[in-house]
Amino acid sequence: MAGGVIAPAGSGKEYPGRFTSRVFFTCIIAASGGLIFGYDLGISGGVTSMNPFLEKFFPAVYKKEISIKPSDDQYCKFDSQKLTFFTSSLYLAALLSSLVASTVTRLFGRKMTMMTGGLLFTIGALLNGFAQNIEMLYIGRILLGFGVGAANQSVPIYLSEMAPFRYRGALNIMFQITITFGIFVANLLNYYFAKIEGGWGWRLSLGGAVVPGLIIFLGSFCLSDTPNSLIERGELDEATVLLKKIRGIDNVDEEFNDLVEASEASKLVKHPWRDIFRRKYRPQLTFSIFIPSFQQLTGVNVFVFYAPVLFKSMGFGDNASLMSSMITGLCICIAAVISSFTADKFGRRTLFLWGGIQMFICQAVMTAAIAAKFGTSGNPGELPRWYSILVVVAMCIYIAGFGWSWGPLGWLVPSEIFPLEIRSAAQSVNVSVNMIFTFAVAQAFTSMLCHLKFGLFIFFACCVVVMSVFIYKLFPETKGVPIEEMTIIWKNHPYWRKFVNDEDPNYEMAKRGGSV
Repeated sequence: MAGGVIAPAGSGKEYPGRFTSRVFFTCIIAASGGLIFGYDLGISGGVTSMNPFLEKFFPAVYKKEISIKPSDDQYCKFDSQKLTFFTSSLYLAALLSSLVASTVTRLFGRKMTMMTGGLLFTIGALLNGFAQNIEMLYIGRILLGFGVGAANQSVPIYLSEMAPFRYRGALNIMFQITITFGIFVANLLNYYFAKIEGGWGWRLSLGGAVVPGLIIFLGSFCLSDTPNSLIERGELDEATVLLKKIRGIDNVDEEFNDLVEASEASKLVKHPWRDIFRRKYRPQLTFSIFIPSFQQLTGVNVFVFYAPVLFKSMGFGDNASLMSSMITGLCICIAAVISSFTADKFGRRTLFLWGGIQMFICQAVMTAAIAAKFGTSGNPGELPRWYSILVVVAMCIYIAGFGWSWGPLGWLVPSEIFPLEIRSAAQSVNVSVNMIFTFAVAQAFTSMLCHLKFGLFIFFACCVVVMSVFIYKLFPETKGVPIEEMTIIWKNHPYWRKFVNDEDPNYEMAKRGGSV
C-alpha cells in the first residue's frame, strides 16, 4: 500500500484455547520483574536531588548547588559526570548482564534467569541502602544493573511465549505497566522520605529496592517455565501437560506440533549469535536495534531519571520538584494501563505513530516555554505559577504519549517477532542496545543540558520525527499473528520480503545436513 501502510497479515491459523486464570496470574508474577527496572528509574533521579545524599557522596556538586544564585546559569546547575555515572553505571552493567542472560535463558530456561536477576538486584539494593562510601555505592549499582539486565532479557520473552496470541499484546504490556508502577512508587517514596529529619531518607529510598527484588526472586519459585523453553530443552511431556493447563483444553496438538517444529529448526542453528546476522533475519535484527535505540532517543528517560533535578533547575523548590516528578510518574503508569487495552485492538503500528505525534507536539510546547523563560543565559528570573503549570502539564502529556506507545511497544514488539532459534540472542541484542542508549542518555544529559540549553529538547523532538517516519515506512502490523507464525508478515512486506524469501540454497542444504 502507498506510504508504507501494511494491512495486518494473518497467519491463517487459529489455535484453540481460552484465556485461563493460570496464564493471567503467571504473567502477573513474571511481569513483576519490571518493578525492579521501574523502581530504579524513578528512585535514582529523586535521590540525586536530595541535599544530604549529595553532601555525603558528591560534595562538589552540593557546594555548587547551594552557592548558585538565581541570576546564575540554571542549565549547568548539576553538570557533573561523577554524579551522572551514579545513575548510568547501572545500565552499563545491565548491558553486560543481558549478554550472559541470553545463554542462561536458552540453556536453563526463562524462570532461572528471572530468579537470578531478582537475587542480584536484592543484594545490590542492600549495598546501596547501607553504603558508607562511593565505592560501596557504585558496587551496589553494578549489582542492580546485573539484575535489571537479566530480568529485561527474560521477562518479555516469557510473557510472549505464555500468552495466547490474541492476548499477547495485553499480557506482554504488563511488563511496561509494572515498570511504570515502579517509577510512580519510587517517586512517591522519594517525596516522603526526603522529609525525614536527619537527612537519612535517601537510605530508605535506595534500600527500598529490596522489595521489588524479593518479589521477582520469590515469585519465580511459583512459576513454571514456558512450553517453548521446555520443548527447547527436550522436556516434551512436561510441555504438553503445561500447554493443556494454560490453554484450558486437552486438544493442543496443532500448537504443540508447531512449537516442536520450531524447536527442531532452532536446534539446527548451532551459533545463534552468528546466525542472527544472516540475510533472512535482517528484519528482526533491524527492529531489535532501532526500536530500543529510538525508545531512548525520545528523551523520556531524561524526564524519568532527572525529573526532580530538571524541575529543581527550573526554579521549583525541593518538595515541588519531587511532587512534579511524582505526578509525571503517575501519568506514565496510567498510560501503560491504557496501552494494555489498545495494543491488541488498534495494533502496534497505530500506537507507535499516534504516540510519536503526541510526543512531538508536547516537546515543541516545552521547547518554546523553556526558550522563552530561560533563553540561552539560563537565568529565568521569577517563574510565574502559570508557567510552572504549563511545563508540568506538557511534560505529563508527553510522558503519557510515550507510556501508551513507545514505552510498552518497545518491549512487546521485539519479543514477539523473533523466531525461536535466535530468540534469546535477539532479545539480548534488544536489551543491550536499550541499555547502551539508556547509559549514553543518562551519562550525557546534564552536560548536554548545560551546553545545548533548550536546544536539547529540539534534539529529542527531531529524533521523534525520524523514528515515526521509520515506523511508517518499514514496520508491518504484528497484532493477531501467532508468535511461531510471525515470519509471514515479513514475507508479505514489500520491502522485507526480498530478504526473507531470498534463501541461500547452500545454507539450507547444509542446515538439513545438520552442519550449521
